[in-house]
Amino acid sequence: MSSTAISTKDISELRTRTGAGIGDCKNALQEASGDMEKAAEILRKKGIAKAEKRAGRVAAQGVVAIDIAADGKAGAMIELNCETDFVARTEGFQALAQDVLKHVAAHAPEGAGTGADLEGQPFQGQGGRTLGEVVKEISGKTGEAVTLSRWARFATGNGVVASYRHHNGMVGVLVEVDGATGEAATTLAKDVALHVASADPLAVRAEDIPSDMVERERRIAEEQVAQEGKPENIRGKIVEGKVKKFLAERSLLEQPFVREESKTVGQLVKEVPGASVRRFARFKVGEA
Repeated sequence: MSSTAISTKDISELRTRTGAGIGDCKNALQEASGDMEKAAEILRKKGIAKAEKRAGRVAAQGVVAIDIAADGKAGAMIELNCETDFVARTEGFQALAQDVLKHVAAHAPEGAGTGADLEGQPFQGQGGRTLGEVVKEISGKTGEAVTLSRWARFATGNGVVASYRHHNGMVGVLVEVDGATGEAATTLAKDVALHVASADPLAVRAEDIPSDMVERERRIAEEQVAQEGKPENIRGKIVEGKVKKFLAERSLLEQPFVREESKTVGQLVKEVPGASVRRFARFKVGEA
């Protein structure tokens, strides 16, 4: 791909994702023929880029909205997107977010998914129209693309569901704690939600991190060790050490707790008898 085919937008996005310089980002995109994922990996292998927190493309604006049931046994969260902060702050957009949130809390299956999973569902009180049609209608009114990016709904019979939402509505977390109820369990779930918002783990446990992510980190570590000229007989051990460090840094239970870094989140959880973190969802506006 010629240099003129690399847009400033792509360079800016790669810089945001990796922290690398403009020239390095441009060169990596050219080497990767414009492929954003390959370019990010090239920068990582060369030791130029910082570790990415997320691999998703940066989208526009919007809001994360959360609802927790009065008994603390269920919770729902959505990310509704638009193109500008101006529209995101309008009364109509905010009202739609709350309506969609209520729909997810009442009608979405347990788990998490994208807006496409729910867009065909009838939307209560809208004369037979679907959720997708109602969302598209506000697009016509605002002149901007409005989409339900993703949703999550957790419910528990022997635990609690709690949340954290940043004051600007751009980051939200839903956490389910099993095996314990009452004030201590609720406090734990809220503390874990706050931690997840700040530390951005990939999974509850190391073994839950997707294998393709682990293999990518292994490839990067192998390339880095080779470039450093390490002796062949110790390269494997160094690579495994780097992979192990990655797993520890991105696994919720192994991360130092943000409010008290002398203990891990796993140790914090053990302070509540019987409690375990079953799952979490973390949404940041514009992040896949």
